[in-house]
Amino acid sequence: MKRYSSVVRRVVLAAAAVALAAGCTPDASGAGTGTGTGPAPSSAAPRTSAPSSTPTTDGKPSSPAPSAATPTPTSSTGTPAPKPLMGDGDENEQVRELQARLRQLDFFDRAPTGFYGTMTAGAVRKFQARRGLPETGSVDETTWQTLLSVTRKPTADELKPSTTNKLDTPDPRCMTGRVLCISKESRTLAWMIDGKVVSSMDVRFGSENTPTREGLFKVEWKAREWTSTIYHTPMPYAMFFSRGQAVHYSADFAARGYAGASHGCVNVRDRAKLSALFDQVKVGDKVVVHW
Repeated sequence: MKRYSSVVRRVVLAAAAVALAAGCTPDASGAGTGTGTGPAPSSAAPRTSAPSSTPTTDGKPSSPAPSAATPTPTSSTGTPAPKPLMGDGDENEQVRELQARLRQLDFFDRAPTGFYGTMTAGAVRKFQARRGLPETGSVDETTWQTLLSVTRKPTADELKPSTTNKLDTPDPRCMTGRVLCISKESRTLAWMIDGKVVSSMDVRFGSENTPTREGLFKVEWKAREWTSTIYHTPMPYAMFFSRGQAVHYSADFAARGYAGASHGCVNVRDRAKLSALFDQVKVGDKVVVHW
């Protein structure tokens, strides 16, 4: 009997050693932690962990049910985030009005396009910062109502202006008579009669080496078709005002924009507008070139 008891004792000790080797470690109370307690009997089914989700009919696990309802998006202050009225990628007439109103405040320096892109978003952020609003770059109801309160309803010309560049404040010399009022600051030409703008267009000037002269001049002579005798380039609708410098159409300006420059003349890129202007301007009309 003693010999049988010693054999049993050795078997129990051996089993305990196997359990320790399998990873069971005692907790503070001395009880084993973890799931393993030694080899499972061969007749028992292997133990598996419970599935984390319920299988769907297509064999893919379904998402586990959330423990709580999905919260409503909120702003940094904890209040519900306002729904945007306009934002990146939008293209409509309300966006055009937005751009025209921002342009009234000098936050947007391009002609309204009706498309909400990065430039519009940047202009909106500047306006929001000035007014102490969250700088989201998109227009919510608060931003829109604030903008409406500090601007006026845009005119048809403001919504679809005749020039890409915004007209500069006219030089005082442009406020009387018939004048080609040309601003180097805004790169525009305004045809004015008694202080009123009749038409306007974008212009380009000479380079640093061949600058366009500034000052008060008059139209000396005109030529509907002309070719430069120095540079041998076409100068349609030329209106000469200062020793060979003229306002004229430039195909290069129309093609390359401000990537190039003239040899001192005032280039116009809208041929149709200049053609109409050419018919209105008379020899002797004033020309003012200013900053």
